[in-house]
Amino acid sequence: MKLLVSLVLLVLLTACSSPGLKLDTTHPSTNFDGRAQFVIVHYTTASLERSLALLTHGEVSSHYLIGDQQHPVIYKLVDEQFRAWHAGESEWEGRTWLNSSSIGIEIVNPGYRDLPTGRVWYPYTEGQIQALTLLLKDIVKRNHIEPRHVIGHSDIAPLRKLDPGPLFPWKRLAAEGLGVWPDARAVVQRQALMMDNVPSVGWFQQQLLHLGYATPQTGELDTATRRVIAAFQMHYRPERFDGQPDVQSAAILQVLNNQD
Repeated sequence: MKLLVSLVLLVLLTACSSPGLKLDTTHPSTNFDGRAQFVIVHYTTASLERSLALLTHGEVSSHYLIGDQQHPVIYKLVDEQFRAWHAGESEWEGRTWLNSSSIGIEIVNPGYRDLPTGRVWYPYTEGQIQALTLLLKDIVKRNHIEPRHVIGHSDIAPLRKLDPGPLFPWKRLAAEGLGVWPDARAVVQRQALMMDNVPSVGWFQQQLLHLGYATPQTGELDTATRRVIAAFQMHYRPERFDGQPDVQSAAILQVLNNQD
């Protein structure tokens, strides 16, 4: 409804422009960039049918939805020039409320299920990843989006979101230029130099903030800091994301921050 009202207003404003208005367009400025600075990836936690209903007639939306068919369909739901409602309260690199500066991609995936034996995460299909790769390549090329600005919902909202989850193939996408990933040998070397000396919590908070995460700067391992560390680990070390500071996580942070 809000999108429809915006479109109607745009048409009315265009129609009401003064017929005598003359604009000099001989001095175009080069000092601008596109609206979209980030791409945010999500999972839907719902079926395809339910996802389409929620994203087109609910209180949330995204620019694209990737289905879970055998040959996944990519649905374009909101034009990229408009703001979709997918990020909510969010922050990355000091920028807040990222709906205004991002393109949102939802992928049909149940997320996880909690069992007596522990939490079980649902994998993405090969078809979905291939479709996502093609879509991302097109988006980042057209919008001149930097690889480090292809991120997940859990990165920009670590206190309340877990998507796209630990089974999302960040490393594979980074190999295609669609994200960043630490060099494995450099991580091993950094870890060896640290000799099992875990840096302070304050050090982790500073390094996470430098990487882009909104992180408390308290010097204390509070709940918020644990969740940010867990989000970082889920992205870059998905085999263990317990939110505990450790030497390997510190080495990964160092390598990533030195890749700038």
